[in-house]
Amino acid sequence: MSSIPAGFEPHFRKSPFTDPWEPLYAKKTDKAVILGLRLATPHTNSRGLIHGGLIASLADNAMGYSCAQALGWEVSLVTINLAVDYIGSAGIGQWLSVESDVIKSGRTLCFAQSLVLADDTVIARANATFRLVPKPA
Repeated sequence: MSSIPAGFEPHFRKSPFTDPWEPLYAKKTDKAVILGLRLATPHTNSRGLIHGGLIASLADNAMGYSCAQALGWEVSLVTINLAVDYIGSAGIGQWLSVESDVIKSGRTLCFAQSLVLADDTVIARANATFRLVPKPA
């Protein structure tokens, strides 16, 4: 139950928002940043199932990191649109992964989509649009 799939390492970017969900894991590929975690009580709603807010937040993060990677980590991104379709559920002990694809990036916007999987079964899909923001000098 506690095993972490091959290629995942402790997430490289910490945030006060995601601290309660630790430990979070990440795996960088040529095209994306995949986020993962082993579902536990802090990730669930009152029925013991994964909370939709967690799904939305992790999808947003994974797609944003994937856009940042596609752009060489040279810009910051802010979400201007996020849509999530919930098509399944997951419970404590399952491995959750968020796998993203960058659809298109330009000078001011980046478009991405993701699938959220629980033990390799799709439980949600998401898409987002990000505005590129120059990093301070």
